[in-house]
Amino acid sequence: MVLDSLANAARYQGMHPLFAQAFTFLQEADLASLPTGIHELKGRELFAILSDATGISKQEATLEVHRKYIDIQFVVSGTDHMGWKSLAFCADPSDPYHEARDAAFFPDRTDNWFDVPAGYFTIFYPDDAHAAMVTQEKVRKVVLKIAVEQV
Repeated sequence: MVLDSLANAARYQGMHPLFAQAFTFLQEADLASLPTGIHELKGRELFAILSDATGISKQEATLEVHRKYIDIQFVVSGTDHMGWKSLAFCADPSDPYHEARDAAFFPDRTDNWFDVPAGYFTIFYPDDAHAAMVTQEKVRKVVLKIAVEQV
């Protein structure tokens, strides 16, 4: 799991062949006015999901993991409150992995909570159980989905 400012994105570009394109999108796109929804950048290998929403409470939050995609979650405006726990320490999923949605959900709780303000991003790998949008504040954010394995 990574938490950093977009100003430091160059540090992470070598971590995956599509990270440079993902960070270039975050740096160059007009994210404040881009319509919400899915924006394909490289087919199903790299796409962005832009949302404007109010989050949920900690009591409602569930940890999730993905197998096929790495998440880069970038906050455009507001502050997202997120939770993290290593998958290695999670119990069996309460909602097992489904390939179509690329997600499994866990009953676990975490003590690892942190704020992600505007201009900052997180990177969640398949072994990072995470909960996002745990806030009552309206947050505009982009979730970049990067295929773990390229076609």
